[in-house]
Amino acid sequence: MQRDLFEEEHLLFQETVREFMAREVLPHHARWEKEGIVPREVWKKAGEIGMFGFSVPEEYGGAGVTDFRYNTVIVEEIIRAGASGLGFSLHNDVMAPYMVDLTDDEQKQRWLPGFVTGELITAIAMTEPGAGSDLQGIRTTAVREGDHYVINGQKTFITNGINADLVVVVAKTDPEQGARGTTLFVVERGMEGFTRGRNLDKIGMKAQDTAELFFENVRVPVTNRLGADDGQGFFQLMNNLPQERLSIAVGAVAAAEAVLEQTIEYCKTRQAFGRSIGGFQNTRFVLAELATETEIARHYVDKCITALNARRLSVVDAAKAKWWTTELQNKVIDRCLQLHGGYGYMMEYPVAKAWVDSRVQTIYGGTTEIMKEIIGRSFDF
Repeated sequence: MQRDLFEEEHLLFQETVREFMAREVLPHHARWEKEGIVPREVWKKAGEIGMFGFSVPEEYGGAGVTDFRYNTVIVEEIIRAGASGLGFSLHNDVMAPYMVDLTDDEQKQRWLPGFVTGELITAIAMTEPGAGSDLQGIRTTAVREGDHYVINGQKTFITNGINADLVVVVAKTDPEQGARGTTLFVVERGMEGFTRGRNLDKIGMKAQDTAELFFENVRVPVTNRLGADDGQGFFQLMNNLPQERLSIAVGAVAAAEAVLEQTIEYCKTRQAFGRSIGGFQNTRFVLAELATETEIARHYVDKCITALNARRLSVVDAAKAKWWTTELQNKVIDRCLQLHGGYGYMMEYPVAKAWVDSRVQTIYGGTTEIMKEIIGRSFDF
């Protein structure tokens, strides 16, 4: 079925992003995988061609356009290129709503211009060693002392953690109040007591800097709090999670599509028993199943993008998209690897890298189990 999500302006932007990937990313990504990080200069180059902050008002350097289709173009082109080191989707899809919707005029003036140019890289610090999907279980605290808050705690698995200049930190301002005792703060690079631990060694996404963060008596001014009052953090997080989960779903479908396309071509040329392996019924049946499920997922996700743009994407619908597409991504890539035989296990083949990069998709942004719990609770038993 023909895809009708994009209009001409999105397709023109797609060409721009694709050219950027070919010029600035693909020739270098293998080296970044070995180094474990993407250079900051790449962020600035991406900022120069308008890849960041579409929803940022024009007065702060952005496009002033709230249209997730532009975000979708970037995610899909990054995924299809296999450039898993770029933390652009975290910056654009996850952080932008916090930086645009929750900041006051003074904060916008300080942070948004650099957000758009790529000079200020962002991250969000939710997960802790003892608290992942259970956000109410976090132990990082923020104690008010005059015009500052003193933050103490530890975060882990933080995407963009090494490169980040601005980190939105989830902290408890009133541990006795449960969800109503959580507040968000922007901790800036260079604040005393804010340190970074290891750039974590992952099984995939090797070029993506994922770090431990430590906060030891970090004095954060009240002017760095997101929201007019304490206690709004949990609800701010819940409001923004659907877009984050949709972004993950967009990447999941794009990855499934890319690997499936590569595998079909491989099956046309790979010979076994005197003919291409695509000539065997089992191969055709496997590919038929994967192609069908991937295309169905594509149209559901596109429908979710349209709903998000209309501000109608529900928490439940986003949870459905997130768990189904990421589980499908792992299924598609695993079965495609099987069709590659021994070559699928070699890192020189894109399917092998896609296989290790994809495994985390069912974990971050809320595990598959948490997504099913969200959906199950909606039945109001």
